[in-house]
Amino acid sequence: MWPYHPELLARPVPRYTSYPTAAEFCDGVGHDDMAAALDAIDANADVSLYLHIPYCRAICWYCGCNTAAANRTARLDAYMVRLHAEIDRVAARLDGRGRIGRIAFGGGSPNAIGPDAFAALVAHLRTAFACRDAPLSLEIDPRGFAPDWASVIAETGVTRVSLGVQTFDPMLQAAIGRVQPRADIIRAVTLLRRAGVGSINFDLMYGLPGQTDAALQATLDETIALAPERLAVFGYAHVPHLIPRQRRIDATALPDAAARFAQAAWAHERLTAAGYRPVGFDHFAKPDDPMAQAAANGTLRRNFQGFTDDPADILIGLGASAISAFPDRLLQNAKNTGEWHRALGANRFATVRGIRRTPLDQRRGAAIAGVLCHGVADTDGLPERDAIRIRLSRFEKAGLLRWEGHRLRLKADALPYARSIAAAFDAWRSEDDTRFSHAV
Repeated sequence: MWPYHPELLARPVPRYTSYPTAAEFCDGVGHDDMAAALDAIDANADVSLYLHIPYCRAICWYCGCNTAAANRTARLDAYMVRLHAEIDRVAARLDGRGRIGRIAFGGGSPNAIGPDAFAALVAHLRTAFACRDAPLSLEIDPRGFAPDWASVIAETGVTRVSLGVQTFDPMLQAAIGRVQPRADIIRAVTLLRRAGVGSINFDLMYGLPGQTDAALQATLDETIALAPERLAVFGYAHVPHLIPRQRRIDATALPDAAARFAQAAWAHERLTAAGYRPVGFDHFAKPDDPMAQAAANGTLRRNFQGFTDDPADILIGLGASAISAFPDRLLQNAKNTGEWHRALGANRFATVRGIRRTPLDQRRGAAIAGVLCHGVADTDGLPERDAIRIRLSRFEKAGLLRWEGHRLRLKADALPYARSIAAAFDAWRSEDDTRFSHAV
């Protein structure tokens, strides 16, 4: 379906959930930056909240998230106490300003904590930020997901849930350290539907060690039969020099670049044939889903959760390693939970890394988001626009894009090249940067 140009995909590139990316964050920001950013929020500004629960019942070998084993009750309890304190600190600084439109819980696995602890967290958020009607989204690990958790999801009004599925194949699950019986996933979906959750997402992966086309097809067929409203289909990023736990994965069994590309193309073809609409380069949604509609009407956005229909320009992150996004700065809490605890215990925000975004950064970021979300970007106002055109000449010669004056427009076959094309707008990137995964 897609033309394959391996030379155009050879360079590792970021996923661009922000610009500049987290790789450019430095330690030149801190408490004062977070305080100033919160003080600058207008009374009627649209704001979203993200809460990070950095614990899982079991640690998967492939995972690059900031998470640890949830094997000590005292550690989880202490984390929750401090998270409540951070909520109070942020809410007090806002003093009623900003309108909280959405609340997302990620990790790790938020269901590593008890359902009662989650209910208390939701109640505190709704009171502290006066956001009784803000919709809730939640990531869960299907393993061990039980009726008591489903009941709390119903009681708190969670409307969207994302399941880490990755693959239904038992051999592949063993190869990546995530043994997850098919029955666990089916049970979780059944419980969520009974709890009234109207939007379920599956995270799936291709490019896994030993993964064949037949294995991917079987996972896609089982997924379609369970009918989630959304799907994210990621290429496994093998970067053991950055994620030591990935050293347990057999790199010799990984599909090569051509096989990965074919798997991505097959997934796209199979899911669109089943009625899902492509959203960006790796998400899919049913036609009546808000994210599919955002992609169709030009309002699709991209943030730290990936592609989204969330219109808010401000995202406040709570919890260890959580990132807050403001128009003029990106601010990350301490990744180390001990450091995060100490900062908040000293009556300070836990911000330790980040970057201040100049107006030029914001223009470049808008161009990158335009490429990824809509296949269109305007180079007008960018001082390096001639250099960008030169960088993209190989893609133009391959028939993947065209220029309309200063406006760049991707062609239909360019979807798997979107990240590589977006990288041409990135003033921070070098050709030999090895901190990222390949584009497909």
